[in-house]
Amino acid sequence: MPGPGPHMIYTIGSGQALMHVTNGRFGPHHCVTYAINAFFGPDIGSFAEWLTSTLGLGRVLGSSVESWIHDPFYYALILGFPLSLLYSWVSRFLLNKGVLDSLSGVPLTVRQCFLLIFAGSLSHFFLDHLFEENGHSSMYTWILSTGWWKTRAPINPDAVIVIGLLCATLIGGFIYIYRVKPLKSVRKQYHKSLRLILVIAILYCMWCASQIYLVTPRRPAVGEEADLGVLVFLGIFFFFPHWLCILSMNTRDVIDSGEQLPL
Repeated sequence: MPGPGPHMIYTIGSGQALMHVTNGRFGPHHCVTYAINAFFGPDIGSFAEWLTSTLGLGRVLGSSVESWIHDPFYYALILGFPLSLLYSWVSRFLLNKGVLDSLSGVPLTVRQCFLLIFAGSLSHFFLDHLFEENGHSSMYTWILSTGWWKTRAPINPDAVIVIGLLCATLIGGFIYIYRVKPLKSVRKQYHKSLRLILVIAILYCMWCASQIYLVTPRRPAVGEEADLGVLVFLGIFFFFPHWLCILSMNTRDVIDSGEQLPL
């Protein structure tokens, strides 16, 4: 599975991108907390297993902890709140001591830390599911199982119509939402386009799932492509953690009250 380097570079790199596009509302404290939990967070159980075996306490305790903690959701549910208190205190300490600038002048709150812990856990498994167990992880195997690999996938006319209609609605709706008009609210356009994407994604997944799990005999949903697995995986382990990072950003009022960041 990926080691410390890929986990840290992936999350610090994406965090740095958020820092740039948000003008500092996603700051260094956000980035460090996110990266630490993406690298070391869910692997705390593995570390506990190694530590207990090294100290002669056996592997039973460590193994029992590892099986619960090394999970994208259990890690945040079990350790999220106590770690949020810890990271919030560390953020305040580092800011007061002048060790790490927050750009906004305020430390992370407990709520922000919890969102970043959850995001870090999901981002950790974004890499783990793709690059561990010699490509035979349960998640990666399921993603591929939603494709059609038996023979050359037949082209079903109803699939062409449904997928074509959904894709045309997505691009057409997006263009309509952002059409040129005298008065427009960027925030309203953003929320409308987000709802459009979610609706199309859900309908797309429902179509694929119906062809894979409800139709007998099974039919290729979109040719040989594993679209259902890909969309579910990206939704949970890529888009959702970045959305959590966005939710953890400081408010505009806090940023506007301080010095503006250079572009």
